[in-house]
Amino acid sequence: MKTLKCENNEYYRLQNLPYEKFVTYGGKSLTDAELLAIILRTGTKGVSAGQLGERVLSETSRNGNGLLGLHQISLHDLMQIEGIGEVKAVKLKAIAEISTRIAQAKARKTLCYHNPYSIAEFYMERFRHQNVEYILLIMFDSGMHVIGEHILSKGTVNASLLSPREVFIQAFKEQAAGIMILHNHPGGNPVPSDNDLQITERINEAGALMDIPLIDHIILGDNSYFSFKESGLLTLESGV
Repeated sequence: MKTLKCENNEYYRLQNLPYEKFVTYGGKSLTDAELLAIILRTGTKGVSAGQLGERVLSETSRNGNGLLGLHQISLHDLMQIEGIGEVKAVKLKAIAEISTRIAQAKARKTLCYHNPYSIAEFYMERFRHQNVEYILLIMFDSGMHVIGEHILSKGTVNASLLSPREVFIQAFKEQAAGIMILHNHPGGNPVPSDNDLQITERINEAGALMDIPLIDHIILGDNSYFSFKESGLLTLESGV
């Protein structure tokens, strides 16, 4: 019991020393604010690094969920937090970018373009933290190898803003044998809108005529996705 009490005293002594606490007890023993304190390294006049971490979490929670909010908050907005200058703000945004790349690297190991779940898992981290819609065109050769990617649109998806002509100009440039479209829903719900259905139908029909089939259209939500192929909404035969 005496030994346990000493260990507890040591633990509580380290509560205000996140770096030392990490070294002694490991990263899992730290709160989100304490982990941020290690990244921030120093505080400012009258404010510890831990307190700065709490301020950052308070601000990012307005744009997301705690640490996830680091993806949405801008560099400029981070610098508006008292005690966070450019150097600290860049460090925090760098951590957010690293987390995204780690997740993508992990998903890449199981990426299979014949499997909508695998595709969604890989591209999820690329788009899930965006606050506007992106439309991505992926182009394949006859062996289903990716030969090119192109951002078709950034903003609100609207049938009048994305035409089959725009899609197939890019496909012809890459001499694609098949294409796939992905886009994100910032609200998190991947259920297709009327515009999504119209866009997909038009591109699917045009692809059949040009012998460059639309293999799938995948909508990315928050840890969820919708595949037109899986749902049976792509009825034209694919040659890829």
